[in-house]
Amino acid sequence: MAIETQKIYPDHPQTRLIKKAVDTLRNGGIIVYPTDTIYGLGADLFNKQALQKVLRIKKASRHKLLSFVCPGLKEIARWAVVSNQAYKIMRRVTPGPYTFILRSSGEVPKLLVQKRKTVGIRIPDSAVVQALLEELGRPILSTSVPQGIDGYYTDPQEIAAMFNNDIQLILDAGVMFNKPSTIVDLSGDEIEILREGAGDIDALYY
Repeated sequence: MAIETQKIYPDHPQTRLIKKAVDTLRNGGIIVYPTDTIYGLGADLFNKQALQKVLRIKKASRHKLLSFVCPGLKEIARWAVVSNQAYKIMRRVTPGPYTFILRSSGEVPKLLVQKRKTVGIRIPDSAVVQALLEELGRPILSTSVPQGIDGYYTDPQEIAAMFNNDIQLILDAGVMFNKPSTIVDLSGDEIEILREGAGDIDALYY
């Protein structure tokens, strides 16, 4: 079945497309959607088969760290253990282009954490992401669309050509910059920067 591509307005996403994307997620499908950095692969956080599809697309083992997106800080406490320091940092820089590594709570599906006991959480500054989360009513499994070791697909047409049989729907917001989120490990006592990306590192400390 050919992948479906729909043009979406990133600042004012069309309600019918948001509903279509969420229906796809609920049916176990995989979507591609714009975030505040690069395009993300999205799946239902609680669908085992969908998670396995994402790992297959990324050619990754089930032990690979995958992240999910949340609408705001209020929801994070359900999914992760958040220290006072971590909360202050996240409150300062979210929503924004950061992925935070935190100790996972018992609410996170076991397939997502395995033996690692940590989870990646994002709160993107994106109207599309926020609309998807509001319509679905729970976090969305989210990871980058891979292109080799160091790159990421940023052109929806290229994504469609490469993953035609693996993805059901692309929300096309045009070509995006090839700059992923900054990954920040807050699971320990000290801040650890795992990847420098779009998020300003200095903002984490001041």
